[in-house]
Amino acid sequence: MRHVLYSQQFNRSILDGLFRRADEFRRRMTIPSEKLALTQLHRGKTLFSVFYEPSTRTRMSFGAAAQRLGMSVVATENAREFSSAIKGESLEDTIRVLCEYYPDEIGAAERAARYSSVPIINAGDGAGQHPTQALLDLYTIHQALGTIDGLTVTIG
Repeated sequence: MRHVLYSQQFNRSILDGLFRRADEFRRRMTIPSEKLALTQLHRGKTLFSVFYEPSTRTRMSFGAAAQRLGMSVVATENAREFSSAIKGESLEDTIRVLCEYYPDEIGAAERAARYSSVPIINAGDGAGQHPTQALLDLYTIHQALGTIDGLTVTIG
């Protein structure tokens, strides 16, 4: 799986594998030498975080996670007003430059994936998909209840 674009791209087998991997990361973070190794996992890589809509928690959690893995973070918020988009630069042109840059509009992550030479992780595209949040919610439910089978979840 090159990109994370939709919640529906994750079947049960993939979810189980992700949960096992997350459990392993959590376990390793309790061992000092392992924690140090994890903090350098992506050293030398950069996360470009560009949000067109306000999203304090998602933007900051992605930035913090990237830094904890050794990445540098280049971020902007309110990109609708403070990016080259205001001058008419297309999403495709911007992606070619930044590789991980996409606005919060429905379907933008899928468009970005077509032009990006690096993986795109959709943190949310406005009123559309938010697969990273869905994965975190499922993992949290799994941790709290020990299962995600046979549950009815209501979001209010």
